Amino acid sequence: MAAFAAAPTAFAQRGEGFSQLAGTWSGQGTISTTTGSERIRCRVNYSLPGANAVHQDLRCASDSYNFQVASDIVDQGGAISGTWTEVSRGVSGNVSGRISGGSIQGAVSGGAFTAGLSISTSGNKQSVSIRPSAGDIRDVSVSLTKGR
Repeated sequence: MAAFAAAPTAFAQRGEGFSQLAGTWSGQGTISTTTGSERIRCRVNYSLPGANAVHQDLRCASDSYNFQVASDIVDQGGAISGTWTEVSRGVSGNVSGRISGGSIQGAVSGGAFTAGLSISTSGNKQSVSIRPSAGDIRDVSVSLTKGR
């Protein structure tokens, strides 16, 4: 879920800057596991510590999963990098990737965890797909809408 942290760079590439992202986003989607799938709900708050930086607080919950991720991401000329921490479990790692227009392709890693991510942003809508490389979670797909 640290992949949500990469989302702000899509706005920067379109020339809108991180200011368009500041605030709260929420939505729902599906988490698919080796034993089935279930709905997941997410709420994300973005704050802007600098012109090319964003701090993200993410909370997601389903019937079986509940997590909170804090991330700090920097956009350096189209390359994104940063760190994430899953607050309740004390697990942390890195975010890296590239952006092209409103699309991000990247990866999150930490300890034994690695996942590919794909993010697409258009206006006040955002689609996020995360695919872990191992474990019982196979795919997480969430659609978010920015609050007014």
